[in-house]
Amino acid sequence: MRFGLIWSEAANGLRRNVSMVISVILVTFISLTFVGTAVLLQMQIGQMKTYWYDRAQVAVYMCLDTDGCPGGAATDQSIAAVKKQLKSPELAPYIQKFYFQDQKQGYEQFKQQFKGNQIAEFVTPQMIPQAFWINLKDPSQSAVLTETLSGAAGVQSVVDQRSYLDQIFSILNAASFTAIGIAALMLVAAALLIATTIRLSAFSRRRELGIMRLVGASNRFIQTPFILEGVFAALIGSILAAVAVWTIVHVFVRGYLADQIKSINFVGDSDALFVVAPILLLVGIVLAAISANFAISRYLKV
Repeated sequence: MRFGLIWSEAANGLRRNVSMVISVILVTFISLTFVGTAVLLQMQIGQMKTYWYDRAQVAVYMCLDTDGCPGGAATDQSIAAVKKQLKSPELAPYIQKFYFQDQKQGYEQFKQQFKGNQIAEFVTPQMIPQAFWINLKDPSQSAVLTETLSGAAGVQSVVDQRSYLDQIFSILNAASFTAIGIAALMLVAAALLIATTIRLSAFSRRRELGIMRLVGASNRFIQTPFILEGVFAALIGSILAAVAVWTIVHVFVRGYLADQIKSINFVGDSDALFVVAPILLLVGIVLAAISANFAISRYLKV
């Protein structure tokens, strides 16, 4: 009977403040959708780092005539010397495998990479440097190769591909942090809206609350229906946000991006359902419970 009365009071409060409840649902939905998107983006960045960093190569570019190297263009002797160093006891323990790419091979790869781009028409094989492509056992130890080979005869530069990946991931992280910032502002707005809704609901029932206190009802018994109102509205918004995030993953990420870019392992439906959705539900419920409890507690103290 006691629980029935509490649920009845909560339902009455929701019916009396339908417009405010809808506002809470919408603000919670939008803010938690940003939260879910940011979480998914961080998960995607983590997967991409694991995949691409393990496959990132170190490129040892040999000198061309136009590079202005002290010894001029790389010779067969300087190329053989670099190959010998890569096989030496000092560097071999760090290297998983390596291969040499001459100008013809490099030019064919360049044409394939920039197929359909006008820049390919102005590049000749003589403009493509010869290079050693090296896979390390531990990509984080690329500094060993850089320090050893940078000053070698015929070597123009030693480039760790992870430096390019870092630039890409920094852009993705910036987008993720932007989403988190917007989500944080929206969550603050949702918390304030929930608190305002609860205080208005309490104010409209102030006579009933006074009677309940006169007959000995505890503060907890009085507060619970109001907290349930906020939690119910936020729960609906959380569920809608979870559905929206799953739809984004299912339709856009897995249904479109995964088909267009097959070289990337994208987040899947299970990540949205079993990782992100519980987070959104938990955040929504906790946010609403805390906001509602704070609002009604302050009202009861007046």
